[in-house]
Amino acid sequence: MSKKLYFWEKRKAVLINKHDKERVIVPIIEENTGLQITVERSYDTDLFGTFTKEIRRKASQLDTAYLKARKGMELTGLDIGIASEGIFGSHPVVPFIPWNYEIVLLIDTKNDIEIVGESGTTSTNYDYITTDDYKELEVFAEKILFPTHFIVLRPDDEESNSITKGINSWESLREAFELGIKKSKQGKVFVEADTRAFANPTRMENIGKATYDLIKKMKSYCPKCRTPGFSVVNSKMGLPCECCGNPTKEILLRVSTCRKCAYTEENMVEEKRASAGRCLFCNP
Repeated sequence: MSKKLYFWEKRKAVLINKHDKERVIVPIIEENTGLQITVERSYDTDLFGTFTKEIRRKASQLDTAYLKARKGMELTGLDIGIASEGIFGSHPVVPFIPWNYEIVLLIDTKNDIEIVGESGTTSTNYDYITTDDYKELEVFAEKILFPTHFIVLRPDDEESNSITKGINSWESLREAFELGIKKSKQGKVFVEADTRAFANPTRMENIGKATYDLIKKMKSYCPKCRTPGFSVVNSKMGLPCECCGNPTKEILLRVSTCRKCAYTEENMVEEKRASAGRCLFCNP
């Protein structure tokens, strides 16, 4: 084990979780840091918000993860708390592409440290359809990787309070469709990918990537105060064009900051020039 992990080795932490995220989070953290993790399941984390909107999330993604981690620490008395929170929506740059962004947060109150692992990806089965045709539903289901990835169905639209979750077989999908049509005022059903972690292997994989990003940051120590979590928090654009030399919107340097002592470093990217194809002057 790396000598740098003296900070974490053999300390105890709690992961508060309801949807089997420990399957990916716990082995990655324990094997790479030496932390000993307890999984706390006694609290219903759906109270912080659900993807299916029975309970609307009131806080931001990061604040929700913080509330979860703190609740786990409160319940166990441990001074390290870990929590995960994800969102699904449109890609931040290309709006018509679906996007899954996951964070895994670690709070260490003994050393006054907060570290966030993150991973954003377009590799997601997140999608939905409104239909009255079971054949169309079958095509959609195959597209979103059913039945290895579960489905959620409700009559009429996404605001309906009548929800069937955890559909994971063709038989149960047919039953849910027929029941949804009977309940529907419009003769249609709203169907979407079930994005809960245990029901969505693709999302679980991205949670694993966010956990590895957390590990990377836990192993990165501030050059000034030696606190873990020293990492890139911002970027500055302006990499010069290879042809005309004008600044482009490509990254010129990355800014790393210590969350504890606020020490900052700016590091130039390895690339010296940006492609002319990315230049607004050469390729307007």
